[in-house]
Amino acid sequence: MKHLVAIAATASALALSGCASLYGPSCPAGQEPMRTAQLFFGQNIGGKPGVSEADFRKFLDEELTPRFPGGLTVLDGGGQWKGDENKLIREASKVVVLVLPNGLDANLKLNAARKAYKARFNQESVLLVTQPACVDF
Repeated sequence: MKHLVAIAATASALALSGCASLYGPSCPAGQEPMRTAQLFFGQNIGGKPGVSEADFRKFLDEELTPRFPGGLTVLDGGGQWKGDENKLIREASKVVVLVLPNGLDANLKLNAARKAYKARFNQESVLLVTQPACVDF
């Protein structure tokens, strides 16, 4: 019976430690566990350059800033990928970096912004990468 109690206690401890990693890293003093997100917005429309600086700025003002008023960073990028016809496609892109607020609605906001961009600029996808981070404002 003692063995069963020890096994149950070990399993519980392992389960709880696994859950802790789901909520972010163990951070140094003064830093808070959060997540960062990178969104990759292609700027071609129909295979040709099409999303201007003004178009993208308007998208930021109307879609991203209201959803993430705490701030964001926009970087110019260039990407490449294989299209439907297995042909290499290169295009300019914008990379938006966000520190996500705590709470479950961040994913909903990210997905709503991605959907809005795809609809507005006739895009197949908007790549999203998230990762745990330790943050000190």
